[in-house]
Amino acid sequence: MTAPLLRPLRLGGLELRNNLALAPMAGITNAAFRVLAAGGGAGLVVTEMVSAESLKYGNRKSFRMLELLPGERPAAIQLFGADPQSMALAAQAAERAGADIVDVNAGCPVKKVRRSGAGAELMRSPQLLADIVSRMVRSVRVPVTVKFRTGLEAGENLAPLLARVCEEAGAAALTVHGRPASQFHSGPVNLEHLAAAAAAVKVPVFGNGGVGNAEQARAMLEGGCSGVAVGRAAVYNPAVFAEIAAGLSGESVPRPSDADRVRLFLRYLELNAGIYGEEHGLARARKLVGYWLKGLPGSAGVRGAFMGLKTLKEAEGLLIQYTRKK
Repeated sequence: MTAPLLRPLRLGGLELRNNLALAPMAGITNAAFRVLAAGGGAGLVVTEMVSAESLKYGNRKSFRMLELLPGERPAAIQLFGADPQSMALAAQAAERAGADIVDVNAGCPVKKVRRSGAGAELMRSPQLLADIVSRMVRSVRVPVTVKFRTGLEAGENLAPLLARVCEEAGAAALTVHGRPASQFHSGPVNLEHLAAAAAAVKVPVFGNGGVGNAEQARAMLEGGCSGVAVGRAAVYNPAVFAEIAAGLSGESVPRPSDADRVRLFLRYLELNAGIYGEEHGLARARKLVGYWLKGLPGSAGVRGAFMGLKTLKEAEGLLIQYTRKK
């Protein structure tokens, strides 16, 4: 009898309620968003990437990014850097902040990150990556995980080698984005490369890239991945995890209505205001309003009006007025 595709998953000493994770996204997966994703069915949420070097030098903004809320557990704090000692110190800071898992970013394709030797650039140096992982594993009691890509350029698959390197260094689980760094977040996801990475190790491997529904998740899980990490599909629909879970279990749940999406966005704004204050919280939400209202009739005008708002009352008035007009 085959194991169910949707199932609890153990990462080191931590057991997740299911094998669906929120992928880390810079500027998006802050604490407010992570709370919504956890409430929407994610078995694990992951922070935005935090600079190990900034933590080393006491950067207040970076330490603020380590803060976790009760409603988002279990949560992984993702760190980036290229110096094993700095990454180990950052891992300890993340553990003190309450991280259930510390994750290593070895897949970010952004030039600014790669120029520092971090992110996807670590894929060029498996021994350095191993040193970073092993030093972090020795420095903390929580599981250490790693996220990387299948390759740097199209056609190559470095993932099986990197998976083995990270496993031998002590990583408790891996997340593999099924596109090379050169493709960023567009183009096809190579399921064969993901399957090869999963087959190369005994630790759980989360497949990542382009997953927005149960069918796409099923393809990764049936190919050998132990779990699935969902990124962009969750940006405007944090309940996508519950939808995927239902589909994998042979059930169905209705997709959120337009009014549901607007109400959820208001909840996000309230959480953001609680973290950053009303004006700053609304300002930070400007990056997401386009995603959240994407595809809704007349949303372009609402997006434009939202950019000038400074209070929750103004935001609520605008969005409620919008839903009444529809």
